[in-house]
Amino acid sequence: MWKTALKPRWIAGFIFAIAVSGVFVLLSQWQFGRSTSPEMPVNPDTEKVQPLTDTLQPGEFFHGSDADQMVSATGTYDPAKQVLVPGRLHDGKTGYWVVSAFAVDGAPALTGSAASPRTWIPVARGWVADSAEATAPPSGSVQVTGRLLPSEAPLAGKAANPGEATAVSVAELINDWEISSYPGFVAATAEVVGGTDVSAAAVPGDLLPLEIGPQPPAQQINWLNLFYSLEWVVFAGFAFFIWWRLVKDDYHRDLEDALDGHAEPHEPEQQPGTTRQPEHTEQKVQP
Repeated sequence: MWKTALKPRWIAGFIFAIAVSGVFVLLSQWQFGRSTSPEMPVNPDTEKVQPLTDTLQPGEFFHGSDADQMVSATGTYDPAKQVLVPGRLHDGKTGYWVVSAFAVDGAPALTGSAASPRTWIPVARGWVADSAEATAPPSGSVQVTGRLLPSEAPLAGKAANPGEATAVSVAELINDWEISSYPGFVAATAEVVGGTDVSAAAVPGDLLPLEIGPQPPAQQINWLNLFYSLEWVVFAGFAFFIWWRLVKDDYHRDLEDALDGHAEPHEPEQQPGTTRQPEHTEQKVQP
């Protein structure tokens, strides 16, 4: 079999099968890539800063279309309402998010919130490596700009230390701070006081900026393209199968030719119902 496969024409055929199967594999990779590509690119509209009061309303459900939207709001921080959220990564290091309560000017008050007539929103101001490095929020009127994100789910149990929260959970924070809040939080990128940016991104210090970018849309599987990618793999294997089948047929032909060349002549078989005539030899009669 190997002797037949090493014939020049079948070596050339094997090289051709490799080339054809390689094209099929590339087509399979292309189809597989299309089967898992996002249907839509990142929405550039989320990077256009919009007023928070026009984007989200307190007491309403947080819509997925509002997530990642860059928003701005003017208001004041309450330094007494600040927590640290542990277990947050920054450049491979574990530390804390500094989250402060921000009272939004012009935000509608929720019904039944007489104890806290103002409406607040948690603002993740930055990241610190150690809890002792957390600084108080800027005082006075502050214009906050940042990315609007949905509330996180609280973790089971209580925070390990006082002044900490298990997550940036609105449900958890409004109970601790006794306030009415928007159903989300803002990851700050700028905090402007009197025309000067005093945020972690502008002022060097222990408080580092979060730098949370827009999240890409969830990938959706296109089952038709996935089927096509598997189909091209089958075609690649079929190219080698055809080559192997042709070599095998040629090998069998070589065997048949070899058997025919070494066959010996034999007497014809006697047909049934006939008698074999004895052979006679002429004898010379001596005079």
